[in-house]
Amino acid sequence: MKVSSGHLTYCTNIHPGKTWTEDFEALKLNLPLIKASVSPDEKMGLGLRLSNEASIALSDPNTLAEFKEWLTDNHTYVFTMNGFPYGEFHRTIVKADVHTPGWVTHARRDYTIRLFHILKELLPDGVDGGISTNPLGYRHWYTDAEALKSAREQGTKHVIEVIEELIRITNETGKIMHLDIEPEPDGMMETGREFIDWFEGDLLSLGIPTIAKTFGLNEKDAEEKIRKHLNLCYDVCHFAIGYEPHAEIISELSAKGIKVGKIQISAALKADLDKPAAARAEIKKAFDQFNEPVYLHQVVARQEDGSLLRYLDLPEALADYENPLVKEWRAHYHVPISIKEIGLLTTTQEDIIEVLNIQTNSPFTNHLEVETYTWEVLPDQIKLPIAESISKELLWVQHQL
Repeated sequence: MKVSSGHLTYCTNIHPGKTWTEDFEALKLNLPLIKASVSPDEKMGLGLRLSNEASIALSDPNTLAEFKEWLTDNHTYVFTMNGFPYGEFHRTIVKADVHTPGWVTHARRDYTIRLFHILKELLPDGVDGGISTNPLGYRHWYTDAEALKSAREQGTKHVIEVIEELIRITNETGKIMHLDIEPEPDGMMETGREFIDWFEGDLLSLGIPTIAKTFGLNEKDAEEKIRKHLNLCYDVCHFAIGYEPHAEIISELSAKGIKVGKIQISAALKADLDKPAAARAEIKKAFDQFNEPVYLHQVVARQEDGSLLRYLDLPEALADYENPLVKEWRAHYHVPISIKEIGLLTTTQEDIIEVLNIQTNSPFTNHLEVETYTWEVLPDQIKLPIAESISKELLWVQHQL
């Protein structure tokens, strides 16, 4: 929906579904209830997530026409999509496979281009469109620095091929769309700093001569095209887990002319571990209830000297809960953003409030998307019926704005 500083929605990756039929049924069941709660009199924005299989189905002209008609009838529009998870994302072990296939593959490139051609057809006139994607791949797939460097280069080349397609689409239709890279813990880019370094290094050095040659542009115009079509997806949960200074990062992005395509509004779990042994043990028990087998829940610990210690998944952190050097845990577990405390644990809700305050006072993106995809694996005590849960989160954001 249109809000004072952009367009607000939720990401449909909260709904289980691998096929387009399953996705569409979930939308027909839940969206009218959500819209009645949060946007009864105005059009409702939608952040669409499609698996590769679903994207192939929705690319059929008749299927796409049916969906467009349903969107119109329900006063709903799509302005952003989530192209991070390619395959099954619920009711199976996902873990690091959420990055599969990585950007080194043609499959990831082709899937992303297909999503953009779908979004091109759904996007309202006068609205920019964006698709978030993974940060090239999972860094622990690569055993040495040379292999990681090679994968970054190949992945970057495929990203540039997507940018080329977006330039063609803009030239043909006038619609502006951007690919939004989403750093996350243990990704090939896991922090804002790593994204900025990649953008100014790999992307521009490889992209400028390629785009200039393909479209007959000078270097300045080629760089402008890259900056228009390759943006950052600012997932607040991911940046909070890394203890990143939001105001500094957002200011630096602006100063460097790097655009933020989307804020993903999401909250992580955290706890102060600077406590006696008995209290630490109770905090460990509190985290135990979030130790589930579907998703990766990386933990970043702040140590006594201010350095960060990274755990690949929650079980590794739980096994090290007595580490005396560790003073705080932040865990990659998306919890409802309207919740500030969960027993002995707190959330990174304050990070969301800070980022939304910056957005309100000095807007730096047009797209805001609530993303709490973990609904199915949430502990019962914080789990509301799905439409009610989504509505509560969106209403909370509206109140902050």
